[in-house]
Amino acid sequence: MRVLSQKKAKQLGAAILLSLPFGLAMGHGDVTPQAVNTDSLPDLGEEWRDENPFRGNEEAIRIGTSAYTQNCARCHGLDAISGGITPDLRKLNDEFEFPDKAESDQWFMERIRHGAVVDGRVYMPPFEGILSQEAMWSIRSYLDTRKLEE
Repeated sequence: MRVLSQKKAKQLGAAILLSLPFGLAMGHGDVTPQAVNTDSLPDLGEEWRDENPFRGNEEAIRIGTSAYTQNCARCHGLDAISGGITPDLRKLNDEFEFPDKAESDQWFMERIRHGAVVDGRVYMPPFEGILSQEAMWSIRSYLDTRKLEE
């Protein structure tokens, strides 16, 4: 059995540590958004709502849980618990200190529809035209259930 010298072991360890962030970033990949079936929810029409019409709706929460897992968790974390790189969406109301749910809903819908671009870099892709209004509000309904534990 061959034993690595201490120098070779340090070099190997350094190579692994240096390649880890690249591997994690590439592991995310350019993933195609997944369709969300909202047939069991009322159709909201063409006009965008300012407030979540599905807040507290169990069916919307069920759909939103699945939609979040398929389309949001890869960046924002499973169960909406961020690993620290992207916003922890459980903090949506606390972190931004919105005075009411309506303002928080408007911020959420603006971000999910139009994404986030800073200095030409895409931090979050836009989902308008990919996810329906019903799907987006279902995700918001799910996130309302994911509060930080005090």
